[in-house]
Amino acid sequence: MYLSKSDIEQTERIKRLNIINAVTGIKPANLIGTRSEDGEANVAIFSSVVHLGSDPALLGFVLRPQHEKPRDTYINIKSSGAYTINHVPISLIENAHFTSAKFPKKISEFERCGFTEEYLFDFHAPFVKESYLKIGLELVEEIPISSNRTIMMIGQIVHLEFPDEVMGEHGHLDLEKLETAGISGVDSYYQLRKKDQFPYAHVKDVPDFK
Repeated sequence: MYLSKSDIEQTERIKRLNIINAVTGIKPANLIGTRSEDGEANVAIFSSVVHLGSDPALLGFVLRPQHEKPRDTYINIKSSGAYTINHVPISLIENAHFTSAKFPKKISEFERCGFTEEYLFDFHAPFVKESYLKIGLELVEEIPISSNRTIMMIGQIVHLEFPDEVMGEHGHLDLEKLETAGISGVDSYYQLRKKDQFPYAHVKDVPDFK
C-alpha cells in the first residue's frame, strides 16, 4: 500500500489516527500520575514518553493541544511541578487503557480503573503501586509545538524505583523481567520479549554482513 500526503489528509479521521500512530512502531506504555492543588489524584495512559538525556536525567512526553480545554494532567503538572511515570504491567493493560476515558473531574481514574495511589519519598504526585518501575519527575521545561499546538513536557528524574533483579552489571534493565507492556497505535498492546544484547558499536567491531 502507498499513501501520499494527499491520501493521508483525505483518510477518514479515526482511520488516519490509527495509521499514523502505528507507523512509529511499538512505543512504551506508561501511566502518568499527578495530583491537583486540592489533593485529587489523576492517572492517564501515555505512549509518547521519550529519553532526552542522561546528564541531567531528562524524559519528555507529548500532550495534546491544551488551548481550548486544559486536561487534568497538564493543569496538575503546571500547578505542582511534580508528576510520575509508571510502566504498565502486561497483566493490567485493560485497566490502563481505560484511564484514557474522559472521566468527570471528581472521579478518580485510580479507583475507577483498579489502580492504587502510592505516595513515596515525600513526593507530591502519586505513583502507581501496581507498576514495577516508577519514576518521579520535576517539570523543568515545556515546549509548545506550533505546527499542531501539542506540548512537549520535559522533566528531570528525581526518584527512580525498580526491582534489583532486573538490572544487569552495566545498568541494562530487562524489560521482559519487568513485564512492561508496549503500545502500537492507540489501542493495541504488546508483550515485550528480550531477543539479544550487543556491545557498544565501534567501527572496528562491525561484523561483515555480506
